[in-house]
Amino acid sequence: MKDVIIIGGGPIGIACALECKKRNWNYVIIEKGALTNSLFNYPKNMTFFSTSEKLEVDDIPFISNNPKPNRDEALEYYRRVATSNKVNINLFETVETLTKKGKHFTVSTNKANYDTKHIILATGFYDIPNLLVVPGENLPKVTHYYKEAHPYAMQHSVVVGASNSSVDAALEIYRKGGHVTMIVRGDAIGQRVKYWVRPDIINRIEEGSIKAYFNSEITEIKAHELTFKSPEGLKTIPNDYVVALTGYKPNFELLNQLGVSLSNDDKKRPEYNPETMESNIKGVYLAGVICGGMETHKWFIENSRIHAKQITTHIEKTLS
Repeated sequence: MKDVIIIGGGPIGIACALECKKRNWNYVIIEKGALTNSLFNYPKNMTFFSTSEKLEVDDIPFISNNPKPNRDEALEYYRRVATSNKVNINLFETVETLTKKGKHFTVSTNKANYDTKHIILATGFYDIPNLLVVPGENLPKVTHYYKEAHPYAMQHSVVVGASNSSVDAALEIYRKGGHVTMIVRGDAIGQRVKYWVRPDIINRIEEGSIKAYFNSEITEIKAHELTFKSPEGLKTIPNDYVVALTGYKPNFELLNQLGVSLSNDDKKRPEYNPETMESNIKGVYLAGVICGGMETHKWFIENSRIHAKQITTHIEKTLS
């Protein structure tokens, strides 16, 4: 019987593990991919919005070359935190079902079954993309993740969206010699785009280096072209690749299996106590971005790393 099972091996899951370790609890992290799998899948040249000290967990110093660290520096930091502190983590193990048995829980994975007194869900949101739901979305030329610009050089690429990830991809592809068109459902570049990047994309659009269609949506994707609906009507343009960075959503299936209540609107916010992070199901805690439901921009490493201490302080009372 485990005292705590943490589902998700990202920065917040690691922070929860460190708090469990301090208390000598019998715990384990179960992570379906690599350590900090979401960060690993970020674009190779990504720079964080937050400064390095705001990404630290358990007051362990994060030293980076610049005030705002990049992806590789973050991977190195969290890797060292996990290995140096001998965090107990099972990587490449997928949780399949979660069930409540009296006061305890059973966690069944593709490798084993575990019984536990408490569950901490720290699963993030980066693994399930919001789909376009249009004909041709399943073509090999369509991706919902962006890694680097090189494959798109000298090709006609459409980048969907106007968030930080979309803007970064569009600028990088353009600067590596790609022909970039942005298709944006809203009427402008997002206000939450990094303040040092937003003027860059606006200037590139205004000068015509990057073509942007606002208030527009893709209607069909074909092998060598793409059709979209714009304020001027339907348009068809040559197209080699579609980088559809339309956002991601949490794994609501795990919440549903445990009976965690979600708000009755499109935000699907899970119910929890903001002081203890315990959900409406006793013994089930939420940590990190999953707390925001579909509002994935509300929680990030900087403002959710405190969840680890809130949760373990409350669990400590129940175990005593």
